[in-house]
Amino acid sequence: MLLYFKPGACSLSARITLTELKIPFESVEVLTEKGTTIDGRDYRAINPKGYVPALEIQPGIIVTENPAILQYLADLQPQAGLAPVAGTLERIRLQEWLNFTSSELHKAFAPWFSGRSLEEGEQSRAETILARRLDDVERGLSDSRPFIMGEAFTIADAYLFVVLNWAGFISFSLARWPTVADYIARIAARPTVRAALVAEGLLQEEAAQ
Repeated sequence: MLLYFKPGACSLSARITLTELKIPFESVEVLTEKGTTIDGRDYRAINPKGYVPALEIQPGIIVTENPAILQYLADLQPQAGLAPVAGTLERIRLQEWLNFTSSELHKAFAPWFSGRSLEEGEQSRAETILARRLDDVERGLSDSRPFIMGEAFTIADAYLFVVLNWAGFISFSLARWPTVADYIARIAARPTVRAALVAEGLLQEEAAQ
């Protein structure tokens, strides 16, 4: 398999999942601003949408959209338990969290990654929207469950962690959401997550040991 990624972007959740499942893969960094891969290829010829992730599962067969990629990977090894069985209510709950992370939480961080400085009014509005979405996650974790689906790590955690972790990149304090902050720290401590962070240059190898 070949993962097209951008360091720290939502594609990191696919890397975490591949690492959790011990699936051999290669990866190619994408320079999304230029629309090329790190080795100079036109990325839109690979994924016309222009963003990451994209996963080449066989030569010439590309899967896009993070929820689809993560579920595809989890279903390759159902015994690993990274996704409930398709057709169950638990699988629907997983899809709820994947879609929330993709459509609502991810979108709430978008203003900080627009490539320009936010004006004062924009900053305030963006912070209000992000706070609402963090409230949603805090409630989802409020019954002291270690992971967003309960007692077991799933692909929903791989995705949710990556997006929540952007709070650190934009210096957004999580003091109002201690359960969320604890959750991020707990997921970040997983060896597979640390290995994925090292692979993307987001964590020094010495710090991961």
